[in-house]
Amino acid sequence: MTTIDGTADTRPTPPSAAGPIEMTGTTIDYLRATILMKVEGLDDTALRRSLVPSGVTLLGMVKHLAMVERFWFQIVFAGADIPVPWTDADPDADWRVEPGETTADIIALYREEAERSRAIVAGAAWDDLAQRPGHTQTLGWVLTHMVEETARHCGHADILRELTDGATGK
Repeated sequence: MTTIDGTADTRPTPPSAAGPIEMTGTTIDYLRATILMKVEGLDDTALRRSLVPSGVTLLGMVKHLAMVERFWFQIVFAGADIPVPWTDADPDADWRVEPGETTADIIALYREEAERSRAIVAGAAWDDLAQRPGHTQTLGWVLTHMVEETARHCGHADILRELTDGATGK
């Protein structure tokens, strides 16, 4: 199988049988690789172009997913006290690519946040509870939610990529 730009597809293949952490973790890794595949080969202008009334861009979607990884794995599940860009006054700041942010910066941020998420999952059990006060989610809930969240945005990215340059792919 090949990617949008014709290179070999190196996304991890989720196992057909595995425990829940391995199954959901590998599925999330597949989806993480998919979202990055959807932005491959596009220049900075194309990645920042909004083609829908909401203003969403492909690069903004990658930034949003990086912050979703940070929020659910580090802040909620692990209980870390680290910043996120959104506020009550600006709830969509994580979708916005700021002028000083480069494509390389945002891609690196997403990869770093995903790696931190993997490290947190590696030391936890499916039924472990979130450490952030006021949150009752288990690791299983967070992993399942991240499959849903990332898959939904992969679908959005499919549409945005096709509108951008006509490219389609898995």
